[in-house]
Amino acid sequence: MALILASGSPRRRELMRYITDDFTVRVSDADETAPAGLAPGALVEYLAKQKGDAVFERCEGNDVVVSADTVVYANGKVLGKPRGEAEARAMLGALSGRIHTVYTGVYIRAAAQTKSFHVATDVEFYPLTEEEISEYVATGEPFDKAGGYGIQTKGGLLVKGIRGDYYNVVGFPLAEVRRALRAFGI
Repeated sequence: MALILASGSPRRRELMRYITDDFTVRVSDADETAPAGLAPGALVEYLAKQKGDAVFERCEGNDVVVSADTVVYANGKVLGKPRGEAEARAMLGALSGRIHTVYTGVYIRAAAQTKSFHVATDVEFYPLTEEEISEYVATGEPFDKAGGYGIQTKGGLLVKGIRGDYYNVVGFPLAEVRRALRAFGI
């Protein structure tokens, strides 16, 4: 039995190593288009399943695949990864001085069983000045992160506080994943 992480995220790889070093990485080529109207928790579970199923199709019968997807939900909108500087600035401006929720969906699949769940964590940002937003965007960090920031890097300087799982905000709810993997014999 092999454990496979279906993710290209360096952060998820790093966090999976807290659980075990005995895993391989296979990046999913799944279509990440979701049906319209899904609530944030259902959305991340759907996208994690798409990624996991795409990788599982290329696996041996006794492999276990873990996949995840993360979005930020603020002001009634889902924020994925910004597609440019203007969108990153707009996202950070929308999060400034407010509480938003980070959702990560996790999907685990083996031949005889699957498990899907999501974790939600509330994050509060300090009020941000235009200068603070410009300085952060100039780091380049916003462009590969849901909501345009990474709490584990310089984006942590924008965060006033969190309620919930810190690792969920990073993009992989570590303790919950560990507990779920036990049911798969890992």
